[in-house]
Amino acid sequence: MSRRKGKKRPKKDEPLREKGGRLRRAAVILVVVVLLATSLAAGLLLSGLLDGASAPRAVIVDQLSLSQPNPDFAASATDILKQADYAVDYFPGEQVTVDFYRSLPTHDYDLIILRVHSGIAEETDITTGETTQREYVSLFTGEPYSPDKYPNEPTGRLGKATYYEGAPPLFGIGPEFITHSMRGSLDKTLIVLMGCDGLRSQRTAQAFLDKGASAFVSWTRSVSASHTDAATERLLEKLLVDGLPVGDAVAQTAAEMGPDPSYGAELRMLPEGG
Repeated sequence: MSRRKGKKRPKKDEPLREKGGRLRRAAVILVVVVLLATSLAAGLLLSGLLDGASAPRAVIVDQLSLSQPNPDFAASATDILKQADYAVDYFPGEQVTVDFYRSLPTHDYDLIILRVHSGIAEETDITTGETTQREYVSLFTGEPYSPDKYPNEPTGRLGKATYYEGAPPLFGIGPEFITHSMRGSLDKTLIVLMGCDGLRSQRTAQAFLDKGASAFVSWTRSVSASHTDAATERLLEKLLVDGLPVGDAVAQTAAEMGPDPSYGAELRMLPEGG
């Protein structure tokens, strides 16, 4: 911060010539112009900083790009988001790791679009091998599974996830990981899980809500990539172009798109009617 200096006393017997007076006035005008220009520049900079700080943020987590890529969806979704003044991040499947999920809440996203494989998992006792009936939805990473890779992660937070029987396993995360291993909190973030079975069981959805999410949107059963891509794009249009509340946008999208023609999955949200 600059300090205003007091006027200097003229030296004793120093002549106050007209020429000197003109120079002083010119200097004053110059200083005023410089200060005005500096103030305008500072104002523009501050305005830019404020705009950047207030801009909503979204992320497209595209783990599905490893097995069912759709660059057109990523481009269309990004375009819709940017037209609504969102800053958009995009992460392809190879970047979707356990540690990626761990730090996801720390990035302060307003909207998280999870274009990821997901499916119903069952808990198995590692001692007896018995399977429990506590079903939950597991979200796939793109990270190859290794039983010794995360020795400090308590049992039940990570597991094997496979596309089909015999496929190389990947790490999957469940509700306990979301609750206890994800760092930070989700400050009223909207979660859109595009994968299968997201709301067939509510445990994973509820874990996101308990973490601070405002709502969780997903499918009631298995869903094809083509149907979830088309429905999610329509959902974004209703949310960000038409400006509908989340509950209305989900209901209208579900009515227009209908259930998945192959698997019968329907688009829903938790909390219901939110």
